[in-house]
Amino acid sequence: QVQLVESGGGLVQAGGSLRLSCAASGRTFSRYAIGWFRQAPGKEREFVAAIRGSGGRTSYADSVKGRFTISRDNAKSTAYLQMNSLKPEETAVYYCAAGLAYPVISITGYDYWGQGTQVTVSS
Repeated sequence: QVQLVESGGGLVQAGGSLRLSCAASGRTFSRYAIGWFRQAPGKEREFVAAIRGSGGRTSYADSVKGRFTISRDNAKSTAYLQMNSLKPEETAVYYCAAGLAYPVISITGYDYWGQGTQVTVSS
């Protein structure tokens, strides 16, 4: 069982940056790949980025490549999503998820989900 808690969301102007955190419970954090997803109002939840359990290997949606960076600190059981050059259309609830397979861009590939953190990008 893994419990995930996201934090770091908020209101930012277009072009600004935010760093999201995903804190996990349990001693097996390094076994799990972590994915970040986002869901805007009226839209489906979409893949943003993923990182392998041991770290090192990452995957990104084309729309965020070069602007977002996913990372993790297994000693702290925490994953991060650094978001730069944010755009208004990236306003959404951002979720982190944990799963045993990597890389997985489908929501069905993850076993555990956080409650989400709101990111609002103003124009």
